Amino acid sequence: MKPYLLGIDIGTSACKVAIFEKSGNVVAAANGDYPVYYPREGWAEQNPEEWWSAVCSAVKKAIRKAGIVPDEIAGIGIDGQSWSAIAMDKDGNVLTNTPIWMDTRAQSICDRLNEEIGADKIFEVSGNSLQPSYTTAKILWYKENMPEVYEKIDKILQSNSFIAYKLTGVMSQDVSQGYGLHCFDMRRAVWDEDMCRRLGIPMGFLPEICDCDHIVGTVTEKAAEEAGLAAGIPVVAGGLDAACGTLGAGVIHPGETQEQGGQAGGMSICMDEYKADPRLILGYHVVPGQWLLQGGTTGGGGVMRWFEREFADYERMMTGEGKGSSLNQLNEIAEKIAPGSDGVVFLPYMSGERSPIWNPNAKGVFYGLDFAKTKGHMVRACMEGVALSLKHNLEVAKEAGAEVEVLRAMGGSANSLLWTQIKSDITGKPIVVPSSDTATTLGAAILAGIGVGMYKDYDEAISLTVKETRRHEPNPENRVVYDKTYKTYLNLYKSLEPMMRNEEEK
Repeated sequence: MKPYLLGIDIGTSACKVAIFEKSGNVVAAANGDYPVYYPREGWAEQNPEEWWSAVCSAVKKAIRKAGIVPDEIAGIGIDGQSWSAIAMDKDGNVLTNTPIWMDTRAQSICDRLNEEIGADKIFEVSGNSLQPSYTTAKILWYKENMPEVYEKIDKILQSNSFIAYKLTGVMSQDVSQGYGLHCFDMRRAVWDEDMCRRLGIPMGFLPEICDCDHIVGTVTEKAAEEAGLAAGIPVVAGGLDAACGTLGAGVIHPGETQEQGGQAGGMSICMDEYKADPRLILGYHVVPGQWLLQGGTTGGGGVMRWFEREFADYERMMTGEGKGSSLNQLNEIAEKIAPGSDGVVFLPYMSGERSPIWNPNAKGVFYGLDFAKTKGHMVRACMEGVALSLKHNLEVAKEAGAEVEVLRAMGGSANSLLWTQIKSDITGKPIVVPSSDTATTLGAAILAGIGVGMYKDYDEAISLTVKETRRHEPNPENRVVYDKTYKTYLNLYKSLEPMMRNEEEK
């Protein structure tokens, strides 16, 4: 067996590529950036071809850094952001930019379909409420607003299946990304022909559903030349980034839960039985036979990246003076502020909000500022606000019958000891941090390892690759103040929600 696995992650702000040994050790990693376009309010889109260019650059860089030859790679796994709607013609051309998970342009289409078909009927089939963030309404938006694109569509692809296509020439649809379409039968993992008809989505647009560890094809000569790979390397279908990250964090058994701290926030609870709640997100795990009940928020690590970009000129300047990274400096000033941020509360709805409130018009809010408050208060309030949104999702999951004991953290924010402890204190849950902050690409690589037979099963893969580095226990002394903060957080949104509606709704 060749010694290495390649994991590719199509994130929102960049792709990440990592080369792994069978043990899960990272041999080399590289990133490739690309923009998000915001042409109008409520729109957020990307060019899939720019993903591919970034992947090609990052793969070449990683292979060069690893000092290996491409032929030593045994398999390739790909994960990607949710709810793309990549319109492909019969010749494999991308017809237009794809709206991404933050895009809410199709709200009126959702409103109409929920009325015409019935929100309950749609939920009964798909296990998810019909919202503009999902793939479904984006396809219909093309039909109503870009007919010249719609009439040329041969297939609709997801982010990981697009990269799989670029590598292999095969169009696929993995089971974990099926949840983006409301004609996907969540109980049986098949396309529901009747719901396709009701929604107005042609069955021909939808590739055949396959398992995430299924080998869809091998690297073509053309892709090998473009990406610096060897032709013939097996490529598995891969899956949703949150689901691959959940696998890479070691969550493969019922009740185990991943806490996500990438650009977006949220959690994924592993279950072996169907449990749906319209306030949450239900999808299949990349591990066969398991579901993930998810909370997905717009405010995760991206909140701190936004704050650093807009308000950390001084910290960036001091980086050159040996003070450490600007984010670490922000972490240090937040650490000096008491739990509860002396009454400053932050609503982290920075691109509308997904679960559990599903409000594309929700806005980010700082509450409780006065002349005594500092930048440190605002930074800590940002961290606490993200943790409060996590607690909100966990509380709803509990009502749906999904109890959580321990959270396993992944994403960039897990590198902050302060932020991780805040999440533990606010949720009241212990948080385990695995050793690799490349959990998502590791999950994709594990799928490839299963597909090519490097691992006999998922238990063996996790036992070999996932190691625990630290554990955070909730501090009971902070519970009283955080319970009060949580009530303020909920009441703030409830009070401000009427003001957040768009003009037509007011």
